[in-house]
Amino acid sequence: MKHRRDLVTQWFPDLPAYRLRQIDAALFCDSYASWGDVTTLPQTLRGVLSERLPWMTIDQIQIYESKAGDTYKAVVKGVDDKKFETVLMQNRSGQWSICVSSQVGCAMGCTFCATGAMGWKRNLLADEIVDQYRFWKQFLKRKKFEEKRISNVVFMGMGEPMANYAHVKAAIHTWLAHTDLGPTKITVSSVGVLPQLRRLLDDPEWPPVKIAISLHIADQKKREEIVPTTAPGFLEKLAAWSHDYHRKLGNRNHHITYEYTLITGVNDTPEFAHELGRYMKRTAFSKVNVIPYNPVRGKDYKRSDTDRREQFKNIVRSYGTHVTERKTMGEDIDAACGQLATTIV
Repeated sequence: MKHRRDLVTQWFPDLPAYRLRQIDAALFCDSYASWGDVTTLPQTLRGVLSERLPWMTIDQIQIYESKAGDTYKAVVKGVDDKKFETVLMQNRSGQWSICVSSQVGCAMGCTFCATGAMGWKRNLLADEIVDQYRFWKQFLKRKKFEEKRISNVVFMGMGEPMANYAHVKAAIHTWLAHTDLGPTKITVSSVGVLPQLRRLLDDPEWPPVKIAISLHIADQKKREEIVPTTAPGFLEKLAAWSHDYHRKLGNRNHHITYEYTLITGVNDTPEFAHELGRYMKRTAFSKVNVIPYNPVRGKDYKRSDTDRREQFKNIVRSYGTHVTERKTMGEDIDAACGQLATTIV
């Protein structure tokens, strides 16, 4: 499976660079709905593109809307008919955020996550990642929500972005080139694939987006139990990496966010809160984002209640760490954090 740009250059090896730029830009023009609409291109070229190159690499299967009307989940299929999910959420600014997937399924195996239970099927192509933005932009237009824009993108859908490094990087660069998204409005969330996290530090082409680490617990042995792909010595190596990141790429807008899903009796006790607080003091400038556990069918985990979450957050704050709590959205349509999965792939 090849990218759109690779296919076009294969078919038209002598096509001028400005034509390639026109093709790329056309995909993000609201007034176009097909290659035939792109009147900036010669008619012959439009004809070939219409015959050979899909205007959109993902196709809608079904869309679910939350009762609150602030979250939509789409089940889509990619270029080989593999199914995956992508989510649109109204954010605090009144605009929209999209939660994009980077893989079909996931190989990380987090025991509390629906996607992990699917296993890994394949990486998404950069075009399939890019087109999740285009898909939701067209959806907002159909819903006549044009006065609201997609202001944020988070790689917190299906899959591990760092395990699909090249395609994720290419997709981000495409958005930065052809949308009004700035790099600080894009967040890449990783369970902590250390070789790839180190790779981005020395990659001059890695875009200056935000990084979030799905930590979930600051105890090495316990983390190996709930995140079975945790590498030996992970917490020590991650803390060291955070300082390297801060020296090379970090600033006020590029701190590291550590995500921590609170699960009753698993990682929400005061002892674990103190352990997290102590661990944060060993890392570079960062913050913690607490995530209430979202129920997953077939799993016995339960969400920590409000009082327990408040106690946990206050303990971590006592160590001088900035702590926030993620608002749960789309739980009723299995669109919340950790709930994305397709039963037929």
